[in-house]
Formats: sequence, structure tokens, C-alpha cells
Amino acid sequence: MKKLSEQEIEKKLEKLEGWEFVDNAIETSFQFDNFKEAFTVMTRIAFECEAQGHHPDWSNVYNSLSISLSTHDAEGVTEKDFKLAQSIEDVIEGDKK
Repeated sequence: MKKLSEQEIEKKLEKLEGWEFVDNAIETSFQFDNFKEAFTVMTRIAFECEAQGHHPDWSNVYNSLSISLSTHDAEGVTEKDFKLAQSIEDVIEGDKK
């Protein structure tokens, strides 16, 4: 998969609220009411990651979740990262309903 240019990344980020291009990856974070809610969302995201065969660098501390996406084989951000980012957003939105 082709590594995207910084201009391409910035353009695509316009459609993903709360995501930023940092250290050759796209990143975001979420806050939840408690640990159980954060972990439940992480589990849902994990199933989507497995389905796409693409896995984030992420961390969880109590009610916060930080996610960083890059395609290691391409040494940068690719369409694959944006596809997973959108899926993550869909999971988060689904939890708010």
C-alpha cells in the first residue's frame, strides 16, 4: 500500500474530527465515563481491527483511550489507516446512540 503525502493526509483528516497527523501517524483520543465503558469500546474496535487485518498502537488508562495508526510496511500513513480510523469513528458513534 502506498504511503500518503502529508498534503493527502491533511486533506483526509478534514473528514475525521479529532484526529491529527503526529510523528508519521494519525492519532486521536477518547474519554469515557469509566474503565468498563472504555474497555467495552476497545473490545469492539479490536474485532474491527482483526476483520481489517490492521492493528493500532493504543493505550488505555482508566477511562481514556489513545489511538495511533500507521502502516508499518509502508513506513507511514496509508488508505488502510483512514479506513480503520473511519471504522473506529463508526464504533464510537454507535456507542453514543
